[in-house]
Amino acid sequence: MFFYYLLGKVERRFQPQPVEIVLTFALFTLLLVYIVFMFGMAKQFPSLFDVTLFQLEKDELIYFAISIVLALPLFAWTLLKAKEKRLNQTSLFSFIDENIPGLVLGFFFFSIYLIFASIFNQPAFDVDDIFFDSDGLLWRTRFTTPDYQDYYWRSVHPFVLLIVRPLITLFSFLFRGDKLVAAFVLTAFAGALCVFLAWYFIKYTIKQSLYALLIASILGASAAHLVFGSLIETYIFLAAVMMTFLVLLLKDRPLFILIFAGLLSFGITITNFIQTAITFIFVKQDFKQWVKYGLLVGVLVVPLTLLNNFIYPDSQPYFFIPSSFTTEADNTFTPSVGRALAIARAMFFHSIVAPDPLILEEEIPFLKVWIFKADPMRLSEYETVFGTVLAFGWLGLMLLGSFLFLKNLKREDNRFSFAFIFIVLFNFALHLQYGKDLFLYSTNWTYAIILFFALAWKEIANKRWFQITLLVFLTLLLVNNSRLILTMLNTSALHIK
Repeated sequence: MFFYYLLGKVERRFQPQPVEIVLTFALFTLLLVYIVFMFGMAKQFPSLFDVTLFQLEKDELIYFAISIVLALPLFAWTLLKAKEKRLNQTSLFSFIDENIPGLVLGFFFFSIYLIFASIFNQPAFDVDDIFFDSDGLLWRTRFTTPDYQDYYWRSVHPFVLLIVRPLITLFSFLFRGDKLVAAFVLTAFAGALCVFLAWYFIKYTIKQSLYALLIASILGASAAHLVFGSLIETYIFLAAVMMTFLVLLLKDRPLFILIFAGLLSFGITITNFIQTAITFIFVKQDFKQWVKYGLLVGVLVVPLTLLNNFIYPDSQPYFFIPSSFTTEADNTFTPSVGRALAIARAMFFHSIVAPDPLILEEEIPFLKVWIFKADPMRLSEYETVFGTVLAFGWLGLMLLGSFLFLKNLKREDNRFSFAFIFIVLFNFALHLQYGKDLFLYSTNWTYAIILFFALAWKEIANKRWFQITLLVFLTLLLVNNSRLILTMLNTSALHIK
């Protein structure tokens, strides 16, 4: 029923613009083919990929066929009742009607992320730091089992359990109480939500649906989101909350809703609240609103932290006790020119166009797949002609965007653009000293970089040549970044038989 409606909607929307409908279907066809390709790639690793999670068993096919047959009259009856009840006048229907392209796009990326979430978060990965210094075991354990204590005893995630664990419990009702599968789905959903929110933000700032689809697809296919939309960690949730905050500001929602989003950001990781504050300051430009936002969030985070530790006793130290931050000393390093250059490459290149990763054999019983190693400093390179050319292609797009941004600096409303610039600068300053593998934090800035350039390219967003250029770049990006996933699969298969 949904696709019946979708086809009719597309036909009505793009009837005067045949080239746009061709490009839109080319994009969706590309993503559909990519899902099939990635599913096939995962099936090559039977020790890692449980295909039964995604395929019907033979004895289930007959029931599925019967359900399809029975659904046909139900479909006709539903259409009739929808017209009788005037459901097309409800706010839910209006939201779906206006945002179908973005919702479909989000579903495509949800499917991609879910395939690899089911692989890289298995209990067999029983140590941290395997992929990009991520704490996969820690967060899988804290989110899905009764052992919710942070064994690193860190206070920088003040009430993350209060936010994420109830959502996983809610999702688990759909999977017979299986919280691990629920965590797979929630992680993939958060990644897909980022894609949808990127589409929504660009659609309602630039008013061009196809362009919004292309930009959101580039975000979803970026190395950062392809990886962390599939790994149980905190970072994809931070990106989803931050992008929700952007949309709330865009739609000029009331202050209390913005405060709620700010609390979520603070609760997951303290430093990410600063990104909401930066955006709020640049977009609102109202000193009284700044003070209210900062004070109310500052007042509310303390009782929420206490509530978190009341519901989950001894889960972590309190952030308002200064000594609780001493555990972060192991992740701090002396700033240097070399590290600054590495951060710039990680932010503007490696987060979007995946390099050939480092394969490290160190203290854990798995080969590590990292992009950057802080001590001694090592950084991934583009070791193939394909990857190098694609990175230069992305550089060309960034240079074009920078030129257009400076050209139109005085003509456009650049509040969001300046917010994105300062978010990137904040992350640069923070990670000049902090972080063993810089790629671990990449979702904290990838959305800002891509949305900044999306706004900068506004002048040429309607040009067919530029839309085709973005579609070609996306195609090559999907191919290149799938190589990173393949490397993760190959190294994992060496240890899991």
